[in-house]
Amino acid sequence: MTKHVPPVSPDNTFRTEILAGLTAGRKTISSKWLYDDVGSHLFEAITELDAYYPTRTELAILEQNRRKYARLPGTRGAMVELGSGSSRKTDLLLGAFSDLSVYMPIDISANHLKTAAEKVRRAYPSLAVIPVAADFTQPLGQLPLLPELPVVVFFPGSTIGNFEKAEAAQLLGNIRKIMPESTMIVGVDRPKAEEVLIEAYDDPAGITAAFNQNLLQRINRELGADFDLASFTHRAVWNGLESRVEMHLESLRDQSVSVAGTRIDFAAGETVHTENSHKYSEEAFTGIANEGGWRVLDRDSDKDGLFSVYTLQAV
Repeated sequence: MTKHVPPVSPDNTFRTEILAGLTAGRKTISSKWLYDDVGSHLFEAITELDAYYPTRTELAILEQNRRKYARLPGTRGAMVELGSGSSRKTDLLLGAFSDLSVYMPIDISANHLKTAAEKVRRAYPSLAVIPVAADFTQPLGQLPLLPELPVVVFFPGSTIGNFEKAEAAQLLGNIRKIMPESTMIVGVDRPKAEEVLIEAYDDPAGITAAFNQNLLQRINRELGADFDLASFTHRAVWNGLESRVEMHLESLRDQSVSVAGTRIDFAAGETVHTENSHKYSEEAFTGIANEGGWRVLDRDSDKDGLFSVYTLQAV
């Protein structure tokens, strides 16, 4: 059975956040809303693309170091995974964590989460699998953890890069509060050549564009909106000042859209900012971790320096 953890604030809903973002001076929607069932499956397709280096690079790092990670104290208790997705990377760790008692994947997409949890149950029948459908960017005070067990948090996929620096530190602080003596394995993408980054986030096959535009389809479906998808295009841009790739949906003409009964005006060339993917140097990420109440124990990277996996300790 999947545990559903409601948001702390009853106003923190899809409708409320979408309308707030679209009526702001600069239109912005949180990247977490990209991951409905369709979006989650599209993202899994993105991870298979040759141009999308983060997934295969992180998988290689985890494979190379999984026996070292198996010596962390939390691997003899419960592993909590944030943004579990298909749990493909998780399998590398679960195979090495032979003393693990509980696996708790947390994901905002309930159906995708259920499918992934069932795969883990079949592969590891002696492991207690407790899927939690929740928005982990919100405080998780109702998380059904077993307090007597040591905990290791698995936060893969460079998802930490989707947050502004202050938000990332706050998120790490929230995790530390509810799992105060845990260790964490977290994937972090690194700065690199602009052309490599743009191809990774604007692939020639157009799958990333479909992933981004699916957000408009979701708003149409769930909020009765009338977005014309042909009137918006996907854009990926490198913001060197902020060291991040930004994803946008750009309006191709002057137009008005109705969203949940509210009229939203777009000028030609105006964008909706849908995702940030920050690329952090070792110094930058160490600062964020420390601000969030974590100490860096170790860092593992690939030979080309594309990606890093950090091991943190709550302090």
